[in-house]
Amino acid sequence: MEHTYQYAWIIPFVPLPVPIAIGIGLLLVPTATKSFRRMWAFPSVLLLSIIMIFSAYLSIQQIKGSLIHQYVWSWTINNDFSLEFGYLIDPLTSIMLILITTVGITVLIYSDNYMSHDQGYLRFFAYMSFSNASMLGLVTSSNLIQIYVFWELVGMCSYLLIGFWFTRPIAANACQKAFVTNRIGDFGLLLGILGFYFITGSFEFRDLFEITNNLIDNHRVNSLFITLCASLLFLGAIAKSAQFPLHVWLPDAMEGPTPISALIHAATMVAAGIFLVARLLPLFTAVPYVMNFISLIGIITILLGATLALAQRDIKRSLAYSTMSQLGYIMLALGMGSYRAALFHLITHAYSKALLFLGSGSIIHSMEIIVGYSPDKSQNMALMGGLTKYVPITKTTFLLGTLSLCGIPPLACFWSKDEILNDSWLYSPIFAIIACFTAGLTAFYMFRIYLLTFEGYLNVHFQNFSGKQNSSLYSISIWGKEVSKAIKPNLVLSSIYNKESVSFFPPKTYPIDGNVKNMMRSLITSFSNKKPSQYPHESDNTMLLPLLLLVLFTLFVGFIGIPFDFDQEGIYFDVLSKWLTPSINLLHSNSNNSVDWSEFLTNAIFSVSIAFFGIFIASLLYRPVYSSFQNLDLINSFMKMGPKRIFWEKIINVIYNWSYNRGYIDIFYATTLTRGIRGLAVLISFFDRQVIDGITNGVGITSFFLGEAIKYIGGGRISSYLFLYLFYVSIFLLFINLLLF
Repeated sequence: MEHTYQYAWIIPFVPLPVPIAIGIGLLLVPTATKSFRRMWAFPSVLLLSIIMIFSAYLSIQQIKGSLIHQYVWSWTINNDFSLEFGYLIDPLTSIMLILITTVGITVLIYSDNYMSHDQGYLRFFAYMSFSNASMLGLVTSSNLIQIYVFWELVGMCSYLLIGFWFTRPIAANACQKAFVTNRIGDFGLLLGILGFYFITGSFEFRDLFEITNNLIDNHRVNSLFITLCASLLFLGAIAKSAQFPLHVWLPDAMEGPTPISALIHAATMVAAGIFLVARLLPLFTAVPYVMNFISLIGIITILLGATLALAQRDIKRSLAYSTMSQLGYIMLALGMGSYRAALFHLITHAYSKALLFLGSGSIIHSMEIIVGYSPDKSQNMALMGGLTKYVPITKTTFLLGTLSLCGIPPLACFWSKDEILNDSWLYSPIFAIIACFTAGLTAFYMFRIYLLTFEGYLNVHFQNFSGKQNSSLYSISIWGKEVSKAIKPNLVLSSIYNKESVSFFPPKTYPIDGNVKNMMRSLITSFSNKKPSQYPHESDNTMLLPLLLLVLFTLFVGFIGIPFDFDQEGIYFDVLSKWLTPSINLLHSNSNNSVDWSEFLTNAIFSVSIAFFGIFIASLLYRPVYSSFQNLDLINSFMKMGPKRIFWEKIINVIYNWSYNRGYIDIFYATTLTRGIRGLAVLISFFDRQVIDGITNGVGITSFFLGEAIKYIGGGRISSYLFLYLFYVSIFLLFINLLLF
C-alpha cells in the first residue's frame, strides 16, 4: 500500500499528453491532425479513466482506515527559507479525485458528440484535458504556494473555456468578466498566504495549523491581523465558488459550450473554492470570527442565488444560479463546522448538477433543430414546452436530477441537504429558517425549469419557429409581458449592442408589464393557424450514455452517507464517516454517528413537505396549456379581485424585476465600480497630461524662451561674461547670508 501511494505524484501529469500531442500535431502536421480529430476523444477518456481507477483504489484504502500520506521534496533552499513541493493524499483529496475523474469522464464522452461539428473540436479537448490536469494538481497539493500555482492554472483554463467561442463578443466579454472578478479574490488569496507565512514561517498545512493554534492559545499574535489574513484567504474562495458579492461572473460563464458549463459547475472551478475552505478549515476554526463570516456569506448566497433563479429565462443561467445557491449551502455547512455534511452535499450536488447541465445541453441540441444555432432562442425556456414526447430519455434523466436537487427521497441531494438543514437549527434558528425557506424556493424554480421545458406553459413555439421563419416574440413569462428582440432582455454586456461602450454590466433595467391577459390572447391567436414543419429528436447514444451514468450516481451516491453499519458497540456508522475519519480527527471534531431515527424521520418529513409545497406552487403557476383556456379563466378571476389585484400585481412585479435584473447587483457594480474607475482613470489622465506633463513641458518652454532672450544680450567678450557671472554669484551669496544671519 505504501508503495502505491509513492506513485500518486503522477496523477496531475496523466492528462497532459493529450494537449501536448494536439499542440505539436497542429504545429507540425495540422492537416493530418485535423483529419483524425475525432480520435483524440479516446485518449482523453482513457487517461482520465486510469486516474479514476487509481483514485478509486486510494479511496478504498482511505475508507479502510489508512492514515494521511504526504510526500515532499525540496525545491528551493536559501538560508532560513525553504520552498517545497509534493502531494498530499487524505480523505478530502480522494473525494475530490473521484469527483473530478468521474464527472470529467462523462463530460468528455458527452462532448465527443456535442462538439463533433465544431471547428474548435481539437482545441476544446486540449483545454478540457489541461483543465482536468490543473484541478488534479490543485487537490493533491501539499502547501499553499503549490495550491496557488494550480489555482491560477484553473483560472486560466476557465478563461479559455468560457471564452471558447471568442469570435462572439458576448463570450469574449464573459470570459474577461470571469477573469477580472476572480483576480480580486486571487489577490486576496495571495495576500492571505503571505500574511500567514509572515506569522508562521511556513506554507505547509500541518505546520500552518499547529503554529497558528499555538500562537493563538498563547496570545502571541495580534487577533485582528490573523483574522484579516484568514478573511483574505477566504476571499479567494468567495470569488472562485461564486459567493456573494463576487458571484456576478457565474451566470455569464454560460456563454461557453454546455459541456464546459457542466464541468465548471460540478467538479472543477466552483468546487475549487469549496475545496480550499475545507482544506483550511482547521485554520479557520481557530478564528471564530472568520467561521461566522463564512456562514454569513453562505446563507446570503443561498437566498440570493435562489431568488435570482426564479425568473431567469435562459435554462443554463437558471442552473447557474442554482449552483450558486447550492454552493452557499456547502459554505454554510463549513462555516457551522459541519465538515461531513458539507462534503456530503458537495458529492451529491456535483453528480446531480452535472446531470442537469448535460441534460440542458441535450435540450438545447434538440431546440437548435427548430430555431437554428441561436443561443438566445435555443436556451430560452419560454420558447420550449411539450418536449416530453420528443426527448423521453432526456426528460426522465432531467426529472430525476430535478427531484434530487429539490431534496426528494431517496435521491442523492435529499440526504445531504437534510443533514445541513438539521445542523443549521442547532447553529442558528434564523439561518435555519432562511435555509428551509430557500429549500422551498429551490423546489419551485427547479420545477419551473422542468415544466417550462418539457410540459411548457404554452405549447406553441414549434409553430412559431419552423424552418427559417422568425418572430418578434423573444420571451414570455406568466409574470411578465412579451419582450421583442429589439429590447434584448438577456443583455449582459452593453458592448454587444452598443459598439461605443464596453461594460461588464447591463446599463439599465427592463421593466415588466403586468398585463398578462392580453399577451396570452395575442399569442394564442397568432399561433393557432400555423403548422410545424420540424420537430426535435432525442440526442445520440454517446450523449445519452453519460446522462444514464450520472442518473446511477444521482440515485445511489446518497446512500454512502446513510448510517447502516454497526460497530462492536452497536453504534451506527456509514461509509462517508469512515472515509472522513482522519480529517474529522484533525479538526478535533466528535465523530458520533449514532442516529435517532425518529428525529431523523421528523426532520425529513418537514424538509420534504417544504419541497413538495414548492413543487405544488410551481405546478399551479406553470401547468401546461394545450388547447384550453383554463389558465385564462384563472387569470380572469384574478383580474376581478379589484384593489387586491393591484396589490398582488405590484408584489409579483417587484419579485420578478428583482430576479430578472439579477438583484440589480450588476447594475450597482456598473454604476459604482465601472463608471467610478473610468472616472478616476479620466481624472488621473487629466492630472498626468495637464499637471505632470504641464510642469515638465513648462520648464522646457521657459528654458527655451530664456535662452532665446539671453543670447541677444551677449556681445562675444569673455570678460563681460566673467563679470556677469561673478556679479550674480555675489548677489546669490549675499542673499544666502541674509537668510542665515
